[in-house]
Amino acid sequence: MDQANILDVPTVYPALLTKSKEIGFTMPSDQYIGTLLKTLVASKPSGNFLELGTGMGLSLAWMLKGMDSDSRVVSIDNNKELIDIAADFFSKEERLQLICADGEEWIMQNQEQRFDLIFADAWPGKYSQLEMTLEMLKVGGFYVIDDMMEQPNWPKGHSEHVATLVDDLEKRQNFTITKMDWSTGVIVAVKIK
Repeated sequence: MDQANILDVPTVYPALLTKSKEIGFTMPSDQYIGTLLKTLVASKPSGNFLELGTGMGLSLAWMLKGMDSDSRVVSIDNNKELIDIAADFFSKEERLQLICADGEEWIMQNQEQRFDLIFADAWPGKYSQLEMTLEMLKVGGFYVIDDMMEQPNWPKGHSEHVATLVDDLEKRQNFTITKMDWSTGVIVAVKIK
């Protein structure tokens, strides 16, 4: 399946791609992870979702596409320029709360919140504050991460961080996980207790 065959693309997605190329944004999520997120959030009516790492809002567009009218998503990034771009693109979206903040601090300050799906697409919630992030997930909720296969933009030594993270997730007794050699390398974990 090539990306040209992906159906039901969010209306805003092509403009977001154009804008990401225009500003030289080099870390866009691909459409496959977007379609997966759309499907997973659709399984949680009236859901409460968290995205750590808004970036250009490409994955966010897919999440919003899959959400019902009673669902909500919080998306966090520490880059004000990117948050401002996303705010322009999603200015009429009432189900969305965009926050410009340090992800680690936000996680520590919001431990009482619970989510049906957490997409950790930034260092916080993935390589730091993992335990606290997983605590914020409801039982039956999805924890989704991508970029688990080596990427051209990885800094030297990053593969060790990935291996440590995968090993940690595999050992957890309160999660069941699926590792997918697909897209950029995806792990979907479900909290079972």
